Amino acid sequence: MFPERIETPRLRFDRFAESNVSITQFYSVAGASETIEEETTQLTWEPHEHLKESATVLEQFTSGWENHEAATYALYPRDGQAGAGELAGNTGLHIDWDRQLGTLGIWLRKPFWGRGYSGERAGALLSLAFDRLGLEVVAVEHEPENTKSQRAIEQYVGRFGGRHEGYIRNSHRYANGDIRDVHRYSISKDEWKEAIEGDPVSVTFTETIDPDIDPA
Repeated sequence: MFPERIETPRLRFDRFAESNVSITQFYSVAGASETIEEETTQLTWEPHEHLKESATVLEQFTSGWENHEAATYALYPRDGQAGAGELAGNTGLHIDWDRQLGTLGIWLRKPFWGRGYSGERAGALLSLAFDRLGLEVVAVEHEPENTKSQRAIEQYVGRFGGRHEGYIRNSHRYANGDIRDVHRYSISKDEWKEAIEGDPVSVTFTETIDPDIDPA
């Protein structure tokens, strides 16, 4: 159902699975990295405490993919970008089929902040949601204090015809027990199609990747 690889002008998305990202590699950036505390301050998860936690999260990614409930991708800058080929974080589309709703998520490592990658991968995942999966609405949220995400989200939501839905109090319970508020935005399929008419998103989907002929 989900393409194994997605490519945009500056990014490559590969299915986030152990065949592409080892447990030790995942832990090195999601648990042992010097910048992970700062990166996860306003995310719904906390730095991994040990390798087993990284393994468990990878299993969750696999389960979501195989059950057609979530497509999680490892993000890599493409050739010509600083840090080309380096794991820059991950992104995903979580799906509620009963409501025809997709929800976007992203974690970017600090060295890759400020490059506009969030908006570029959003365009690709919106194309996946609407053009390929036939969903009706895609939503995205950020905490009130997360001004970096706010700027990025407002920019691409505006570009793709969406809107700010509102401020939702006590929206999420985080891993550490905190209950936090969020701002919520959404884009409908019709808004998307009207917005990209004459200005299409540049994205390529690859169904499967043969490691014997594709070492990337």
